[in-house]
Amino acid sequence: MAHWLVKSEPDAFSWDQQVANGVEPWTGVRNHLAKRNLASMALGDRAFFYHSNIGKEIVGVVEVVRTAYPDPTVEPGEKGDWVCVDMKAVAPFPHPVTLKQVKAAPALAEMSLVTTSRLSVMPVSDEHWRHICALGGYEEKKGKRR
Repeated sequence: MAHWLVKSEPDAFSWDQQVANGVEPWTGVRNHLAKRNLASMALGDRAFFYHSNIGKEIVGVVEVVRTAYPDPTVEPGEKGDWVCVDMKAVAPFPHPVTLKQVKAAPALAEMSLVTTSRLSVMPVSDEHWRHICALGGYEEKKGKRR
């Protein structure tokens, strides 16, 4: 299982909306590197749900429940073969992890959230995943899928 971080502006689509909607397509990605990251996701991969712009914090964990398919939000005539994946909420973080906390942790200095901050879909190493889970008081349930 790979780990990721996906960003959403909470005034456009928030963690609470993700939870309420159950399964939700992760649409609207219009960056080629982020698109490649979406296309690389596999069923069962987990991602941090990050509130960007407002809050700037990791607030929960989502899971990929459908792999990449054409993004239905592509407008007629829009260039690019954009894709989306379907995500479902797994659990909220007991204590959201702020961007400030991530930047202050030497162990996270090489994390994409720090080095490539504008990218909306990014990989997260296993080491960084464990570190952020510990900061947020989040424990993965081994072998269990919600």
